[in-house]
Amino acid sequence: MVAPVAPAAARRRRAPGERGCGDGRVWGAILFFNISPAMLETIQWTDAGVVMIDQTRLPFEERYVTCRDYGEVADAIRTMVIRGAPAIGVAAAMGVALGVLRADGGNLDREFDTVCSTLAATRPTAVNLFWAIERMKKLYGSLRGRPAAEIRRRLVEEAKLVREEDIAINRAIGRNGAPLVPDGKTVLTHCNAGALATAGYGTALGVVRAAIECGKNIDVLADETRPFLQGARLTVWELQQDGIAARLITDSMAGHFLKSGQVGCVVVGADRIAANGDVANKVGTYSVAVLAKENGVPFFVAAPVSTLDLTLASGDAIPIEQRPVSEVTHVFGVPIAPAGTAAENPAFDVTPARYVAAIITERGVARPPYEESLRKLG
Repeated sequence: MVAPVAPAAARRRRAPGERGCGDGRVWGAILFFNISPAMLETIQWTDAGVVMIDQTRLPFEERYVTCRDYGEVADAIRTMVIRGAPAIGVAAAMGVALGVLRADGGNLDREFDTVCSTLAATRPTAVNLFWAIERMKKLYGSLRGRPAAEIRRRLVEEAKLVREEDIAINRAIGRNGAPLVPDGKTVLTHCNAGALATAGYGTALGVVRAAIECGKNIDVLADETRPFLQGARLTVWELQQDGIAARLITDSMAGHFLKSGQVGCVVVGADRIAANGDVANKVGTYSVAVLAKENGVPFFVAAPVSTLDLTLASGDAIPIEQRPVSEVTHVFGVPIAPAGTAAENPAFDVTPARYVAAIITERGVARPPYEESLRKLG
């Protein structure tokens, strides 16, 4: 079982009056900011195990759990205690490291394979999961023949590095995306692509945060994001923690507000992006993209390069996770449909590239034709 822990030092907040993009230094393609913006720490490595905020309890309870073995990490991913493609990638890397650390060493190769296959079977759509596992596999392969203690140490160090890199990558995505956000307008977003969906700072909400830090006067419209309500439960709560103005709308209201003229752009995250620029994201994103195009509102996708899957020619090949239908027929365990109702619950949909104005990554902004621009970034 995952055990609760105290949320001590869970967030770092800006000093009063601190504002602006801040001075930064560049390491590779990643920008490190000298300011300390408010940031939820979604997942951390500790001596006790992998600590993560339980996103199924938000917004009513801020509860942290400790996963003490890789099986508990896998269960946390599967049950959406932790969610969001980048955060799932970090969790997978830490799960692999935790599995090796706890292995008895009798047949480390066999146990390593079991750990990786268990984690890979948790959720099929978010490519960051498989990217992180493959990264850990490559490191493990390079350490064959080394002492077990060294292998364990190096894998733990790598998992910690994946987390640190993710936070820095998100800040760079924010820096690259901020100039695209119109000043004095509203940003519409779907699902949660904020600090909670990453190791910290966020992708889509990272763009919002960076735009505000640059002095832009913007607010956010958050789709509730049925059926799991990540927008209502998580995005609004997260923005409230930072004091960013946000209004909640039902998914069916998006067209009304996009037509109103108040929305300057749509910014969403992604779970997998095909070579042609087709984007898999939380179900309902496709509808928003079509409505945005109809009303002349630019639709932006913010995601790390690790979310690109250039092995897939188009979004038609992206696997779509099917989740329990009880998420559709019930809300917080309370039935909202007649007993025995048949339902469908695809967790994601695919937005064709023709609706995507730009894809914002840590290495720059890709624009159509995506077959060329994404290849250069990837």
